Amino acid sequence: MAQPAHTIRFGLIKASIWQNHTRVGDRHSVTIVRLYKNGDTWKESLRFGRDDLPLVCKVSDLAHSWIFEHSQEERAANSPVA
Repeated sequence: MAQPAHTIRFGLIKASIWQNHTRVGDRHSVTIVRLYKNGDTWKESLRFGRDDLPLVCKVSDLAHSWIFEHSQEERAANSPVA
């Protein structure tokens, strides 16, 4: 199974950043889940409660910053040197 390029976690809220290689360059997508334990098994949910929402905002913002920084690095590495 593919692994995320980067993971950000605050408490039980997790953002996974996925890198997709295309012919025009890399693209990123993000999945955000809430972790919970059912017996001895950790599971993921796409539903968030009221108190989860500030953490969803936080991991979203950090994911955006990570993607932006890595996109800038990729552009700099691929741009011709004058």
